[in-house]
Amino acid sequence: MNEIRLSSEKRLRLFTGRAYPELADEVAAELGIPITPTSAYDFANGEIFVRFEESVRGSDAFVLQSHSAPVNKQIMEQLIMVDALKRASAKRITVVLPFYGYARQDKKHRGREPISARLMADLFKTAGADRLMCVDLHTSQIQGFFDGPVDHLFALPLLTNYVGSKVDRKNLVIVSPDSGRVRVAERWSEMLGGTSIAFIHKTRDPRVPNESTTGKVVGDVKGMTCVVIDDMIDTAGTITKAVDALIEAGAKDVIIAATHAVLSGPAIDRLKKSRVSEVVVTNTLPIPEESRFDNLTVLSIAPLLARAIKEVFEDGSVTSLFDGHS
Repeated sequence: MNEIRLSSEKRLRLFTGRAYPELADEVAAELGIPITPTSAYDFANGEIFVRFEESVRGSDAFVLQSHSAPVNKQIMEQLIMVDALKRASAKRITVVLPFYGYARQDKKHRGREPISARLMADLFKTAGADRLMCVDLHTSQIQGFFDGPVDHLFALPLLTNYVGSKVDRKNLVIVSPDSGRVRVAERWSEMLGGTSIAFIHKTRDPRVPNESTTGKVVGDVKGMTCVVIDDMIDTAGTITKAVDALIEAGAKDVIIAATHAVLSGPAIDRLKKSRVSEVVVTNTLPIPEESRFDNLTVLSIAPLLARAIKEVFEDGSVTSLFDGHS
């Protein structure tokens, strides 16, 4: 009689959509595994088709897709991939979102508005996702929108290590672009050994997207090197106004540090014309060659994603990656 062997060995599988295959290649190289071959194409009317070229049955599947422009297409493709994995009997499906689309629509400012960040979480749950993995969410409460585990990764150690190696920490001020991100500035200060903190007082009209009125600098920045920190740079209007305000307040030098380089519309032109000495971002989103400029520094998030994927696969601790910072 032939013996039937049952294998309990887990299989790690990495999948990627078409939004940003270069980042997926970096993550795969860090993990030492290949990306599972996938066929994906658009029909004439814009509908998306996806099929995996190998069996995924019983696998621990990680589906990486960064929600770059066109955001809706990238989201839909990832949802379809998750659905295909669920129907192909993947054992567990983790959606890896270096940049979470619609994260800024996390609450209602006025009546009759959607909470699109919650809708996003519901869509992935309905598609079949068991777990989400995100980098620097716009607001932490988005973690509670998903009915399941959410691994919230932070680019803070990556950014602070780089900035800390470039500047004199004795003459450093961490600047929040508004009062709402002062807690993040405090964490930056802690990581850099207790530097000073300042913030920009600003107002924003919720009816006008991507625009704010920058007010005065709150804190002493005269003669100091300032690091303006934020989770993302979209049109760069707010953050370049902050740079101008700091220079006018007597700052000696200004650096911008942000996780997500959305860089929409006039962003590149604004940053090039700004008096900022360096713009430091990560590669959670693709930055095409034509969008790069001399004082732009791009740090790779791939090692962090790979380590987190490995911890989840091995049922380890993702929190341990941040030395207690969560």
